[in-house]
Amino acid sequence: MDRCSFCGREKKDTNLLIAGISGHICDRCIEQAYSIVQEELGKKGDFDVSQLRLLKPREIKEFLDEYVIGQDEAKKYISVAVYNHYKRLLQPSRETDEVEIEKSNIVLVGETGTGKTLLARTIAKMLHVPFTIVDATVLTEAGYVGEDIESILTRLLQVADYNVEAAEKGIVFIDEIDKIARKGDNPSITRDVSGEGVQQGLLKLLEGAIVNVPPQGGRKHPDQKMIPVDTKNILFICGGAFDGIDKKIANRLNTKTMGYRASKAQDKIDRENLLQYIAPMDLKAFGLIPEIIGRLPILTYMNPLEEEALRRILTEPKNAIVKQYQKLFKIDGIELEWEEKALNYVVEKAIEFKLGARGLRSICEAIMMDAMFEMPSTDTKEIMISEEYARQRLEKTNLKRLKAA
Repeated sequence: MDRCSFCGREKKDTNLLIAGISGHICDRCIEQAYSIVQEELGKKGDFDVSQLRLLKPREIKEFLDEYVIGQDEAKKYISVAVYNHYKRLLQPSRETDEVEIEKSNIVLVGETGTGKTLLARTIAKMLHVPFTIVDATVLTEAGYVGEDIESILTRLLQVADYNVEAAEKGIVFIDEIDKIARKGDNPSITRDVSGEGVQQGLLKLLEGAIVNVPPQGGRKHPDQKMIPVDTKNILFICGGAFDGIDKKIANRLNTKTMGYRASKAQDKIDRENLLQYIAPMDLKAFGLIPEIIGRLPILTYMNPLEEEALRRILTEPKNAIVKQYQKLFKIDGIELEWEEKALNYVVEKAIEFKLGARGLRSICEAIMMDAMFEMPSTDTKEIMISEEYARQRLEKTNLKRLKAA
């Protein structure tokens, strides 16, 4: 009697029994074998670190220019830091080497909507390495309500499909790093579990250590299987608005000025953009501990976005907002065009709401919502967004909601 050579089921107990040269296999065993193959292939993931192609700093910046408008200073710093970091990884390690190159973790300081996250995401896209964004505000010391420091690596592992080798060469963007600043210099009876405590916990990750990571996240317990991850080759990019740090910078610049020459030097200071003068001592004054500042050696800033930059962001990058809407409508066979005055109106409102580039999307969404709802059901083949149309749709929206976004 014919039966499956793997599970032993008889033909009458199966939906399908396939015959081979010297055996049979049933449909259930085929499905199970397929899932095992997929799981094994998934462990390797889509990230082949051996095929990492590293561009020169100038080429990295040119790639960033396609997606991010302006911010030339930040792009230059990041391009050099990423190039040096992955150049170090691609070198064969030799025990005889006298010089050991340390990694170049980065801290980006800039207002909301200036492109900190976009820069990090674009770098990861270019290199094709695992990349994850972590919000520092949810992190707490071990044993307290919130997420443990190790959850950062859990997310990186998940992105890399649990390919540890790929994850160990990935990029982690820690957002809102300013929110874990020390609450004050005076010791208190209450513990700073989401401030200085988290900074202390991050030290070993940033510097490089083998960390036991719970594969599914959550709290660690003795019976849980852990995955050891070496963080010495993971590039950490930290970003934060550091609201109020401009006052620390202004105080530092003022305290170091005395006499006639100093007053002349003060005249050269651009008081509209004090972030360009940021130094590690300003981060310390803000509340980051010296140990963590030392492990973030590359410090750069994001310029506030002016009217011209915002206008270019709307139309120029590969993923420009206007291009995205045009593609969405094109799928429905509709051609979308914007008048220059309408685009200028969107930029004016973004500056008024002080939301940076992120605000452009919110404003455009409010303007386009009615058209996106109605037009696919009509025979319309062309849409022109005028300033009058944009103004009417935006005024119809609850502007207070946009300002609070």
